[in-house]
Amino acid sequence: MTTLFISDLHLEESRPDITRAFLTFLQDRAVNAHTLYILGDFFEAWIGDDEHTPLQEQIAAALKQVSDGGTAVYVMHGNRDFLLGQDYCQRIGATLLDDPTVIDLYGTPTLLMHGDSLCTADVEYQKFRANMRNPKTQQMLLARPLKDRQLMARQLRELSMAKNKGKTQAIMDVTPEEVVRVMEQHNVPQLIHGHTHRPARHPLQVSGKAAERIVLGDWDTHVWWLETTATKPIELLNKPV
Repeated sequence: MTTLFISDLHLEESRPDITRAFLTFLQDRAVNAHTLYILGDFFEAWIGDDEHTPLQEQIAAALKQVSDGGTAVYVMHGNRDFLLGQDYCQRIGATLLDDPTVIDLYGTPTLLMHGDSLCTADVEYQKFRANMRNPKTQQMLLARPLKDRQLMARQLRELSMAKNKGKTQAIMDVTPEEVVRVMEQHNVPQLIHGHTHRPARHPLQVSGKAAERIVLGDWDTHVWWLETTATKPIELLNKPV
């Protein structure tokens, strides 16, 4: 009964190498797993479930085969694919998770997040995030024609890249105090998230007790995943894309 965690694949047509790596990961790892968690930024951009690109269809078919085979698949929104909805999740046989969500990971209460909400030093981004996660804003966006949303996605991506160039690494990383606050709020000794593209395991103290924050890596150059079972400690693993 293996449980897998991945995030930040940023799947897009211009990176067929990442798509191939994911399809291989499904066949080599996920098809034999009990559970697969995808913690956000699965796609580089998502403008609505009514878009049906060849890549989206290919990924949907592959994931549906895995979920039909008995692997439970869970998907969480990231900052790139926050408009991914229930329709696509039904097509791939997945359950859409709230961010944050607490699970029982073989007896250890574990907090799952994408991770962007932990970067509180980036005040400008947090305002943008709050607006984009507002149901009324999302309803308004999804009501626009598909071509308008495609243009908007390209513009937002270019704007984001331009703004990030002027930000320090510290601003775009998590705020340590916010990590502790959120873990204390949910009363958990373990947090798993992505977003920062800084894969690592961070020991820390939460409510005076030993705890750990585990960061998943992005799939730009390496396939990163977490793997654990009821008898095997959690491992942060990687291999070249």
